[in-house]
Amino acid sequence: MLGLMSPSSVLAVLAGTALVTYTLLSAIRSVILPRGEITLLGFVVFRPLGLVFRMLAKTRRTFAGKDRVLALFAPVGLVLLPAMWVTLVLIGFMGIYWGTGDYTWEQAFSISGSSLLTLGFSTVEGVGRRALVFLEAAIGLGIVALLITFLPSIYQAFARRETLVGLLEVRAGSPPSAENFLLRRHRILGLAGLTREWEAWERWFVEIEESHVSYPALVFFRSPSPDRSWITAAGTVLDAASLTMAVLDIPNQPQAALSIRAGYLALRQISDYFDIPYPPDPSPADPIAISRAEFDLVVSRLADQGMPIKADREQAWRDFAGWRVNYDACLLGLAQLITAPTGTWSSDRPPLQGGGGRALRLGRRRKSVDA
Repeated sequence: MLGLMSPSSVLAVLAGTALVTYTLLSAIRSVILPRGEITLLGFVVFRPLGLVFRMLAKTRRTFAGKDRVLALFAPVGLVLLPAMWVTLVLIGFMGIYWGTGDYTWEQAFSISGSSLLTLGFSTVEGVGRRALVFLEAAIGLGIVALLITFLPSIYQAFARRETLVGLLEVRAGSPPSAENFLLRRHRILGLAGLTREWEAWERWFVEIEESHVSYPALVFFRSPSPDRSWITAAGTVLDAASLTMAVLDIPNQPQAALSIRAGYLALRQISDYFDIPYPPDPSPADPIAISRAEFDLVVSRLADQGMPIKADREQAWRDFAGWRVNYDACLLGLAQLITAPTGTWSSDRPPLQGGGGRALRLGRRRKSVDA
């Protein structure tokens, strides 16, 4: 059939077929594939949209105002992405109809829109062209089905994430801090049951690694309260576990160590997607963003409240720094990336060497887009 067509018609059919195929593969990568695949369409939607929302947020004087603006970024992007899929499929089939039939571009547009949206007001003649109409209608319904499953999956993952983030406000204050976390636990429940806390947060870290890498837009979904954030919650728990391992004179807490490992692995995976630099194999002696004076102040406060503190403060500092260096750059970089609310030892300082997020975006430089 292509041999009987003019060169321009052949080109239109091939270009339309390529555009439809590329769009469908992009949709599959974005919704179905359970890993953080880079898609050019996602980058095209989220990169400029993120820049616009960041500029709008800068016009707000208070953080609450900035938070209200930035809270719309990810939901708006998730609505625009399927709209782009539909638009590109419509344009692709428009080229196919124009190339395979005696239609004007206006007629091809009408047929493509009628077929994709299953409106049925435009008809075609011939078995082959009707098969194209049926195929486009099926693709349109498939995109709707993807959207129906995509958005609920996003919000279910968001709800699971926010459950422990909300509970942390009870345990660690608002904004949360590792110091408050340990003090309140000591006063109310004692330190004997800390293992259960670390087990819950280990599972939480594993879940956010899976969900936030599979659906990177979740990184930018903000908590219902402007004072809460998943990244400051992560930092609070990681610092509390690190202080427990390094400072508290209590029986060994292996589950705290596992929680720290789960945490920094999760943050590293998410940081990889957004091209946030971090040392892949840090030395315990590498510098961290927490000063020795800040550490000593927190340890003194814990001791003043009757918590059991190890006698060797020098070794305690070295141990804490050795744990913190594993997640320091990732934590601070992600906090910058999403413009997190103030959180002690997380969003209240920049990364040591400018390792934070550079812009609101969904894409990496180290890997090619849609390779």
